[in-house]
Amino acid sequence: MPQVMVVARNFMDMVAALPAAKLDMLYDSAFICEAVLRSLPPLAKKYALQMLYVSAPVAAAAMEEWVLDEYAAKHRVAIDRLLQLRVFVEVRDRRKEVSYKMNQKFQGNMQKYLVDGGSLPREPIPSSLMETNAQLWYIMREYISSSEERGVDPTELISFLLELSFHTLGEGRKDSWFIPTKLATNLSASLSDSSSNKEGFVVVETNFRMYAYSTSRLHCEILRLFSRVEYQLPNLIVGSITKESLYGAFENGITAEQIISFLQQNAHPRVADKIPAVPENVTDQIRLWETDRNRVDMTLSHLYEDFPSKDMFDQCCDYARDHGCLLWEDAKKMRLIVRVEFHPEMREFLRRLR
Repeated sequence: MPQVMVVARNFMDMVAALPAAKLDMLYDSAFICEAVLRSLPPLAKKYALQMLYVSAPVAAAAMEEWVLDEYAAKHRVAIDRLLQLRVFVEVRDRRKEVSYKMNQKFQGNMQKYLVDGGSLPREPIPSSLMETNAQLWYIMREYISSSEERGVDPTELISFLLELSFHTLGEGRKDSWFIPTKLATNLSASLSDSSSNKEGFVVVETNFRMYAYSTSRLHCEILRLFSRVEYQLPNLIVGSITKESLYGAFENGITAEQIISFLQQNAHPRVADKIPAVPENVTDQIRLWETDRNRVDMTLSHLYEDFPSKDMFDQCCDYARDHGCLLWEDAKKMRLIVRVEFHPEMREFLRRLR
């Protein structure tokens, strides 16, 4: 099959650009097979339906005879698209003549789908026009719930969705080109139920204590990203904002401004009208901790202590210093810290000394 460069102008172009193995995995789902079939150009769709119950390869030359000469260009476009999406698979015989065979997974699922008519969703959707956020949440909930069945780690999906809830429109990560759009911010808003979207639920005190009046387990998981949750009652989550909890959030790419924005936008009605809704000493300290962390250069290291003698301690310090790997020493308590990559050599040096 000729290698065709696929430029992703739309969703199906992105699907077509996937490696063959991943495309075949997608075709485990009858719904995806039908979606791909619907996306095909009219002539390609006709070919796919014609080949649906044909098990043997069909020669490319024979397929060219299916259309008049004036439609040869459309024929080539249709075949290229079927090959890009691996609906058709190219095979060659001993004489190197090209034939096309339908992808077995695609073929089997589409046959079954046409006979059975597909499967119903696990939970019926109300017939009335649901609110936009509720619709998005329904779709995402079903997608996450079924992710493990498809071999996808649901924690990665949840982590990404929770991170979205901290972003504001047009503001993305400093270290990437990801910029949330209006749809993305709507999606993050849908992570909460409609009542919590209309009314805030978080109270932050000047002592960094935080109270969240919510029954949502998802709210608890969001709060765990930047605070230490101490206990959870049926309708109340109690925690505190600490330096350690914020450092964990910063390491995951969440910024101080995003955390402050989340607390302000979700302030409980009893504090939402106050100026400011989140105490200034709390917001200032969150920003300060982020600044402090960005100013500190983190180095992985290994601590050594409990030396049997002062002489052994001094020799180890000299050995690490000579190799440029000594980070810190305390002669009084006989403790030293070296770079983590130097640990195997230091361990061997200690073994020889003993």
